[in-house]
Amino acid sequence: MDWAQILVIILSVFLALFLVLAIVLVAMLIKVTHQIRKVTQSAGVTVHHIEQLLAGMGKAASPLVFVSFLKDLLKNRSRKGEKNE
Repeated sequence: MDWAQILVIILSVFLALFLVLAIVLVAMLIKVTHQIRKVTQSAGVTVHHIEQLLAGMGKAASPLVFVSFLKDLLKNRSRKGEKNE
């Protein structure tokens, strides 16, 4: 066997090894990409639910804040009236 033939055999073995390794890595990358897609969809749904919750709380909180403001305002006026008497 000539040294060139030995070199070709060694290079072809390494090429086959790297080809198999590349195929395995691409398969793993595809699997990870699908998992990332599932996680991002789940996070998107969670964010949507939180936005809806906060919007509902904002709608309910506005009247409560206004009522609380009026209540404090009436308390302050009644205290001022008691001090004047």
